[in-house]
Amino acid sequence: MEAKHYRWDELPKEELRPDLHRRLIASERMMIAHVYLDEGAVVATHAHENEQMTYILEGTLRFWLGADESQVVDVHAGDVLHIPSNLPHRAEALADTLDVDIFCPPREDWLSGADAYLRATSED
Repeated sequence: MEAKHYRWDELPKEELRPDLHRRLIASERMMIAHVYLDEGAVVATHAHENEQMTYILEGTLRFWLGADESQVVDVHAGDVLHIPSNLPHRAEALADTLDVDIFCPPREDWLSGADAYLRATSED
């Protein structure tokens, strides 16, 4: 067992779409990601078994939460949003945004590239 040190700037920045990029660090039981969203970028409605914490470092994300999207929350720089397992949600960047997403367990779809909901553009 050994600790591992990472530097965000040294990790590859994956382009999912022209307005959405990310960097990932995953271990056996956790995942943390930097997600870069240009103003107007939309993350389509989805749900996952993974518990999620979203911490906004820069910008603002608007979330629509629940199957009926009845809960709308603007998460600003310095704010954290907890999203429970299997809660449907979608988001839109109200400004250029950098967020830190933490997942438990790690998102297998993100690791395998099976995260089509993130890669689709509004033209798809």
